[in-house]
Amino acid sequence: MPVADISIERINPLDDPNWDAAVARLPGASYFHTAGWARVLHETYRFRPIYFVARRDDGSLAAVVPLMEVNSWLTGRRGISLPFTDECEPLGTRADGLDAVLRAVSSYGEARRWKHWELRGGRLALAAPASVSFYGHRLALCADPTRLFARCDSAVRRAVRKAGQSGLNVTFAHDLETTRAFHALLCKTRKRHGVPPQPLRFFENIQHHVLARRQGCIVLARLGPVPVAGAIFFHSGRSALYKFGASDSAYQHLRANNLVMWRAIDWHARVGFESLDFGRTSLTNEGLRRFKLGWGATERRIEYACFDRRAAAFVAGRDRSSGWHTSLLKLLPIAAARLLGAAAYKHVA
Repeated sequence: MPVADISIERINPLDDPNWDAAVARLPGASYFHTAGWARVLHETYRFRPIYFVARRDDGSLAAVVPLMEVNSWLTGRRGISLPFTDECEPLGTRADGLDAVLRAVSSYGEARRWKHWELRGGRLALAAPASVSFYGHRLALCADPTRLFARCDSAVRRAVRKAGQSGLNVTFAHDLETTRAFHALLCKTRKRHGVPPQPLRFFENIQHHVLARRQGCIVLARLGPVPVAGAIFFHSGRSALYKFGASDSAYQHLRANNLVMWRAIDWHARVGFESLDFGRTSLTNEGLRRFKLGWGATERRIEYACFDRRAAAFVAGRDRSSGWHTSLLKLLPIAAARLLGAAAYKHVA
């Protein structure tokens, strides 16, 4: 169909009960393109969803660029696709009207006087320089656990076997109590990394809009009654996404993180998922990169693109996940870090 037969619209996916089914038909759609994720971000931080779409004459979606407006007195007004999202590529091709959609994004950003607009993935769709790059890792799943386990590095297999003999109990859950237990672990993990945790209400919204609807799960390892490691996964079609991981360093010798990940891989494969995406990894985080590669995942680059309105050009940026601030934040008590995260994240999306 010629591009001339395609119309460009701005929509809010939260107003469309059929959004998830419609966007799932586009190649490359992930959980981050769904209304559930948009609702979590909107209800937690009040970000305004502004999704730009191209529609065919029959009303079906041809191309999508999800965006949210972040309007902060501290960091300015900008468009992000999408806040707190590892990767959210534009969907569609030039033949589907994607160029026209991106022009509409740029025009809207000019009218709203955004400092910039950013695409988290899909840099090649713009033929633009990467503003910042990350590693991405994806594991192809199969129903044979023996084959999956054999793909893992020998060190990973040893860690899983050791963890399996440590008396750990691993459960799959969707409830609020487990979500809160996971958040407590996350606060400890973020302190070690020098990063404030996202607020509990963010995870409560994930539980309400994602987990309770069986669009994801929490995998939690306990030693007796004590949670020691866990991970949150999102589901979209036959693809799973590892979104958050957390652990208590006091129990690191048990290798609970390895057992959580292996049980998650095994379960997702057995129930019919075809792939597991490990999310993004900073280029400087060699330890996390090795952890993900150790499961037999394939590696790629995730590249963001950022258009600066005042420069009228795509600009380079930098990965701000580490730096002097992380050393400082490691010194904060967990209670203070939680307060900082609750106050800051709506500004630094």
